[in-house]
Amino acid sequence: MTLPSTSLRDLAGLFLRLGATAFGGPAAHVAMLEHEVVTRRRWLDRERFLDLFGAASLIPGPSSTELAIYLGYVRAGWPGLLLGGLCFILPAALIVAAIAWLYVRYGTLPAALGLLVGVKPVLIAIIAQAVWNLGTTALRRPERVVVAVIALVLALLGVNALWILLGAGGLLAFARWLAEGKPKGPAMGNHAIGLGTVSLAAKTGVGLWPILALFLKFGSIVFGSGYVLLAYLRADLVDRLHWLTENQLLDAIAVGQVTPGPVFTTATFIGYVLAGPPGAIAATVGIFLPSFVLVALTGPWIPRIRQSPIAGAFLDGVNAASVAVITSVAWQLGHAAIRDGLTWTIALVGAVLLFRFKLNSAWLVLAGGLVGLVAGSHHLNP
Repeated sequence: MTLPSTSLRDLAGLFLRLGATAFGGPAAHVAMLEHEVVTRRRWLDRERFLDLFGAASLIPGPSSTELAIYLGYVRAGWPGLLLGGLCFILPAALIVAAIAWLYVRYGTLPAALGLLVGVKPVLIAIIAQAVWNLGTTALRRPERVVVAVIALVLALLGVNALWILLGAGGLLAFARWLAEGKPKGPAMGNHAIGLGTVSLAAKTGVGLWPILALFLKFGSIVFGSGYVLLAYLRADLVDRLHWLTENQLLDAIAVGQVTPGPVFTTATFIGYVLAGPPGAIAATVGIFLPSFVLVALTGPWIPRIRQSPIAGAFLDGVNAASVAVITSVAWQLGHAAIRDGLTWTIALVGAVLLFRFKLNSAWLVLAGGLVGLVAGSHHLNP
């Protein structure tokens, strides 16, 4: 059935509003998109919506942003593809850039530090909840648990996250191939579009082209949950290139978490810290550009990928390893974020509110920031 098209004005209005109000991470974004385009506007039926969400989940990049891009394309063609994605990304990127400006100018003020002191432990609790939720889905079979354990050990030993994910996917795909006797779907090589396509030379300084190249790589290879991005950021920006400190990375992640829209707008903050407004633009363009390209290229392949047992097994392995990689990131970042009685209390209370009472993570981040501000003010005025 051919759906009537949507005006570009209506499309832009919806995605601008969602981009400015979509707190709570990818799962919340998907729920808001479903409510708006299926329940309220009836732009497409729920089955078609789920097909698009499945497609977005099968390619690298931020799945909720790619879902917005797919929806824009379905409703308004190629102009809709560009407009849907840009309008969903732009409000969040502008908010993050404004916060980055304040951070660069006033980040050493006790009030700003207090805010982040309260947010960082909450961030660890949120990542822990993501690990739990993803694990209950990704680790349902014994072989996936084994793969996840191996991946966790390798991640804690410092092995690059990309190789862990590819190795885990390849291992389960090979096991499925042996069980099947021969592949019954398209070869895996046809589907790893964009993975590892950007090679970075050694850098002697932080210029716009190195920033653009690095974030193009991130946008092309981050596969699975958006939280896997944290592992890549830490491996390259902190450990390899030394462009950021551990605490600066936590600050960037916290800002990405406390603002609406894609978690990937963390890149906007990092780019601004590294090279001001031009750096923010370079990092934002770099990390989101692959999503537009991949959505445009992969649409016709999605049905074949979903029908392939070998491709399905590869994705099972990637998802299992993703849970392990996220776990290792939470462990490593937790050492920097949780250091005293206050931060332990914030993290534990946050975990209880998330796991037991299912509190929206956006409210929790706000509450953590307020606790940090109050604690900082008390320190200033005992």
